[in-house]
Amino acid sequence: MQTLTLANIYELQGLKEDALEIYKEILKKEPTNADAKIAIRRLSGMRKKFLGVNNEMKTFFIDMEEEAEFIQFERWLMKAWN
Repeated sequence: MQTLTLANIYELQGLKEDALEIYKEILKKEPTNADAKIAIRRLSGMRKKFLGVNNEMKTFFIDMEEEAEFIQFERWLMKAWN
């Protein structure tokens, strides 16, 4: 059963794509569902904002070896989520 609660749990666990699909299914069944509309806008905006960047930073993260790289990644992460 696809519910707002399940989508929210997925979102909190970092499963943004799965959550987005649930919100879309909810909106198909309930076109006036304001919570689903807001969540779709929020998650779609995040996806557009970071399109392609996540893979690049994932590679950078995996290959980090020096303290300066960790600091650079931390700064990028803070900037990305603020």
